[in-house]
Amino acid sequence: MDTLDNIDSDLLIELYVKYLDIGEDMGVPDDFTKSEMVSGMWWRHLLAGGIAGAVSRTCTAPLDRIKVYLQVHGTRQCNISSCFKHMLREGGALSLWRGNGINVLKIGPETALKFMAYEQIKRMIKGDDFRELSIYERFMAGSIAGGVSQSAIYPLEVLKTRLALRKTGEFTSVIDAMQKIYSSGGLKCFYRGYVPNLIGILPYAGIDLAVYETLKNSYLRTHQKDEHPAFWLLLLCGTASSTAGQVCSYPLALVRTRLQAQVTPYRTPNTMVAVFQDILHREGFRGLYRGLTPNFLKVAPAVSISYVVYEHFRQALGVNMT
Repeated sequence: MDTLDNIDSDLLIELYVKYLDIGEDMGVPDDFTKSEMVSGMWWRHLLAGGIAGAVSRTCTAPLDRIKVYLQVHGTRQCNISSCFKHMLREGGALSLWRGNGINVLKIGPETALKFMAYEQIKRMIKGDDFRELSIYERFMAGSIAGGVSQSAIYPLEVLKTRLALRKTGEFTSVIDAMQKIYSSGGLKCFYRGYVPNLIGILPYAGIDLAVYETLKNSYLRTHQKDEHPAFWLLLLCGTASSTAGQVCSYPLALVRTRLQAQVTPYRTPNTMVAVFQDILHREGFRGLYRGLTPNFLKVAPAVSISYVVYEHFRQALGVNMT
């Protein structure tokens, strides 16, 4: 994708495709045109995308909770169907949305922090030069921006995981959950799994960006220069790149979730390396990908819902994509 100063307005639909929010927060932020930055249109893009992400995450929350449950409690005998039935028996239909409130709440601050950090880092890299940033420079800027935003909102990520895994009656409110987590091990409990989460940004963002750019450029090389890819093609490229990034970074996400779920920091294993070794020893290589199926199952509905909601709010906010 072109940079902030050079992106053509006719390619703004590409911005939307890359901004689709399917609940994965480690991607590289998007660029905005210079006119959008001056006019303030950029915040309308982010607002429309944030609302679309909130609706999309809420609609696919049951699949996300099943994914988290399988990541932490999954065994060879535990599958999507049995996990779904267990959740219904344990807490009823509403229990499928546990943790979703926090998941939606963190969209706004995380997106804003990631965008602001990304723009500042790009300016630092370019300095007084008006050249385009290379794919490697965008990857570096995006990874650092992702690290900044993740560091700031990470306690909410831990809280979301603990709420998603809670049993009926375990916490009376979000405040009660925060107090109990803090009393179990102090402030450090809110940063359990932080290291694998931070490391996971690099392969996810790097592969996502590289695959997307490679697929899009392969199309452009075989077509006329003034011919822009169709929406469905960009959507396919975005889905493929996101999927590739998730597959490569998923073991780190699983380890992060297991560390987040630990009630006490003194439980064994309690480090990233120890959790990796324990999973490989007890479950084998396949154990590193527990919960991957429901994670993939939510992509299609999440993308579709995001598209419909984004289009409605984009029009309501007066954002033109072309």
